[in-house]
Amino acid sequence: MSQVVQSRRLTAPDLARRKAEGRKIVALTASSAQMAGIVDPHCDVVLVGDSLGMVVHGLDSTLPVTLEMMILHGQAVVRGTAQALVVVDMPFGSYEASREQAFANAARILKETGAGAVKLEGGAHLAETVAFLTRRGIPVMGHVGLTPQAINTMGGFRVQGKGPDAQRLLLEDARAISKAGACAIVLEGIVEPVARAIAQAPEVTAPTIGIGASPSCDGQILVLEDMLGLSDRTPKFVKRYGALRGHVEAAVREYAEDVQAGRFPGDAQTYGPS
Repeated sequence: MSQVVQSRRLTAPDLARRKAEGRKIVALTASSAQMAGIVDPHCDVVLVGDSLGMVVHGLDSTLPVTLEMMILHGQAVVRGTAQALVVVDMPFGSYEASREQAFANAARILKETGAGAVKLEGGAHLAETVAFLTRRGIPVMGHVGLTPQAINTMGGFRVQGKGPDAQRLLLEDARAISKAGACAIVLEGIVEPVARAIAQAPEVTAPTIGIGASPSCDGQILVLEDMLGLSDRTPKFVKRYGALRGHVEAAVREYAEDVQAGRFPGDAQTYGPS
């Protein structure tokens, strides 16, 4: 009898092995099954980021994103992937009140989506929550530096790590989240020397994944829509690997012209009698 060989999906512990082997972790965001299926063969991590509130739903920030939105998109991304570790962001207000609140919502995310980990934003003040979750079987990815859910207290999307006090606090945040058992830590919007120091710090044992941070991180992540050139604005830290917005606009323009001129549908797109 023939056997079907099924590739194993990556899990949170695999990220530590990537770091130990010196293999860079490749990560991208995705919010639909179709796009997730495209990036899956090339990525170690596919993040269902709450940035979908802005790039998919047209919101001004990630703050209005709900747990239900994250679960819906998480389900789609898990269905569209076969090998990458799928991580789902915990939205603002779903984990900050207490460890118990965080556990209930994280457990719901994993149970209803089939994802392999959750991600939450914050430093040393959330280390106890990270430890609480990991001890109860929920892999947690941390996120320090520029944390978009805290833009109201940060005063906007500002680069972090300027000045010795800020640098010290960032290292303490990363150290605390790592010690709490995070499977990886996203370093976002941190000046390069500080991000490099965090990534190379012996006490930060969790793999670091940079976005606007440092090439010294153990991996990198970008928002897919930014990387593909679909977004209106591109942050400094993004390298565009495509210019799809122009291609989409050209295709839509040609379609509209064909419809208006009566060129579409043609004989090839219509059904004749049997």
